[in-house]
Amino acid sequence: MASNSTEIVFEHFPLIRVFKDGHVHRFIEANFVQPSEDPPNNVLSKDIIISQENNVSVRLYMPNNHHDNNQKLPLLIYFHGGGFCIESACSSFYHSYLNKLVAEANVVAVSVEYRLAPEHPVTTCYEDSWSAFKWVVSNGEKTEGSDSEPWLRDHADFSRVFLAGDSAGANIAHNMMVKASDEESLLFETGVKVIGMALIHPYFGNGQREANELWDFICKDGNSSLDDPRFNAAVHAKLLEKHVCKKILICVAEKDILRERGVMYYEAIKNSAWSGEVDIFYTEGEEHVFHLKNPGCDNAAILLKQVAAFMK
Repeated sequence: MASNSTEIVFEHFPLIRVFKDGHVHRFIEANFVQPSEDPPNNVLSKDIIISQENNVSVRLYMPNNHHDNNQKLPLLIYFHGGGFCIESACSSFYHSYLNKLVAEANVVAVSVEYRLAPEHPVTTCYEDSWSAFKWVVSNGEKTEGSDSEPWLRDHADFSRVFLAGDSAGANIAHNMMVKASDEESLLFETGVKVIGMALIHPYFGNGQREANELWDFICKDGNSSLDDPRFNAAVHAKLLEKHVCKKILICVAEKDILRERGVMYYEAIKNSAWSGEVDIFYTEGEEHVFHLKNPGCDNAAILLKQVAAFMK
C-alpha cells in the first residue's frame, strides 16, 4: 500500500498533482522575478503588500516617462491566470506581459497576487482579489500627504478604471465586476468609475461535470454546482446585466479548449438586458494563452494591441 506521501488523490495535468498527505506538486512552477525598471518598454514596477496576515500583495506598473500629474492615465487592475492553482503576478510570464501591456496602452497597472488553490479553497482568490480591489479604490479618495500610494494618487485616473485577466484571471475579473456592481455605493463614494473589462481566454464552466473536475476539487466542499455563478457565468443573465462597466472585450483563440466557453459568455452578455457594448476578438490557429507562451509571435503582438486599444 502506498504511503500518504506517495499516494495521489487528485491530478490535473499540466497543473497540479495532490498527494494524500496534502503535499501539492505543481507541474509548472512560477519563475519569480523582482520588480524593476524595464528599459525595453520604459516601464517601472514595484511591489506593495496589502495584507501581511493573508500575504496579499500587488505589483504596480507605471510608464517611466509619465511625469504630468495634470494628465492622469487609465488604471488597469489585472488578475493572472493559472487555473486558480499555479502562476503568480510576480512570475516572469506575467511581469514581462504587464511591462509590454503598460507600455502599449500607456496605463498605470495593478497586478494582483492572490493565494492559490488547493492549499486554499477557491473562495480565497476572490476574497484576496476583492481586498486588492478595495485597496485600489481607497487610493482614489486620498489626497497628497495622506497615507496613499503616490503612483496611484499622482498618476492614475480613477474615472477610467479597467479590469482584465486571462484564463482563471479572467474568471476572477468577471467576479470582481459582479462584486463591484453589487456595491456601487463603494464606487460612488470614492468617485471611482469602472469603464471596461477585458477577458482573455476566460476560464468558465460549461455545465458538464467531467469537463470541470478541477473546479470541483478546489471548491473543497464537494458540493459545487455545475451552475455555480462564479464559474458558469453564462447561465446567470441577471448577474451579467448588472455589470457596472460600459464595455466588455472577450478574446478567444481557435485551438483553445475553452474557446466555446468564452463564446457562450459573449452570447449571454449580448443577449442580456445589459446596456453596454460587448465585442469578441478571435485569433485563428492559436491555443490557450498563446500570447504568454510565445510572446514574440505576430498574433501575440496583435492581441496585445487589441487589448491596449480597448483601454484608450
